[in-house]
Amino acid sequence: MSELTHFDASGQAHMVDVGAKADTARRAVAEGYIRMQPATFALVQSGSHKKGDVIGIARLAAIMASKRTADLIPLCHPIALTRVAVELELLEAAHAVRIVVTAETVGKTGVEMEALTAVNVGLLTIYDMCKAVDRGMEIGGVRLLEKEGGKSGHWKVEG
Repeated sequence: MSELTHFDASGQAHMVDVGAKADTARRAVAEGYIRMQPATFALVQSGSHKKGDVIGIARLAAIMASKRTADLIPLCHPIALTRVAVELELLEAAHAVRIVVTAETVGKTGVEMEALTAVNVGLLTIYDMCKAVDRGMEIGGVRLLEKEGGKSGHWKVEG
């Protein structure tokens, strides 16, 4: 991949034409983390945060965000998602929450941006719900772990 596909021959930004591409099954998996103070983590873990179920709300926010990716990223195609799965893992030793999102579709373009958008919004939702008790939370490690489908086939992060 040595070419930036979102620019035309004259260097102008454009939406990639996917009209001639075949519909194929596509899947993308992305992850990210939010680290927090031990007391904040305890609130999230116990489910006793006064704003409610932080993990459940973050899961719902991630799913909703995946469906709105084309509204947020200017050159993304609107995609009919067939599945979005959100896993949130409490990492007690690190006082962190890991989110993993799997997005799937059958279509002409991939779902990497949908998975990455969902991860980011899920993490931001945790931040929003907990910021009153911990403004120093750190979001990081957001990355694509795997993608399948389309002309480029299967790709998985090394390690």
